Amino acid sequence: MFFSVTDSQNFNPVDKIRYDEQGLVPAIVQDYLDGTVLMMAWMSQESLSKTLETGETWFWSRSRQELWHKGATSGHIQLVHSLRYDCDSDALLISVEQMGDIACHTGQRSCFHQVEDKIIPPPADTLSQLFHVISNRRDNPTEDSYTCKLFQGGDNKILKKIGEESAEVVMACKDDDADDIAGEVADLFYHTLVALAHHNVDLKSVYRKLQERRK
Repeated sequence: MFFSVTDSQNFNPVDKIRYDEQGLVPAIVQDYLDGTVLMMAWMSQESLSKTLETGETWFWSRSRQELWHKGATSGHIQLVHSLRYDCDSDALLISVEQMGDIACHTGQRSCFHQVEDKIIPPPADTLSQLFHVISNRRDNPTEDSYTCKLFQGGDNKILKKIGEESAEVVMACKDDDADDIAGEVADLFYHTLVALAHHNVDLKSVYRKLQERRK
């Protein structure tokens, strides 16, 4: 079930959750903008209640046997946007705005950053992953990269491509061909992401604008 923090004023899900024998429930925390999984921690009835009451995440530390307010020391608090529990009511999924964009105590954005002893960015939505690749091409250019050639051409080349791709999206829509529409929109998205990276505008800034307009 899904609810926002403001919903808790009229409906409190604390008693609906199936806690384990220790009185705890696992909580997965994800970025509300791009869906990146930031961390996993445990919640008790009390910590869930405080989370709903304050709009910031509170957890239960199994090692210290006490409540802990995420970010109270580091400043990297998590503002809760929504909370869901699964079909068995024994797991939570919390969407948050991560202050400082750091959730892990190691200083990484996500606790899930290790693959075969390597530190890599955690998976996010497809556009965010593509934007990361494009930004990497900008910062580490190679001769045979089409993306790098766009960066070398600057606004003249990038904006020309956006204009061309926009026209092709219009034509695909006029033809009412679903596959062509998807392909042309994909091309437009890609070239627009190149423009964002060229002007050092983070994709999450665009997501924030969209979230603001939803309100």
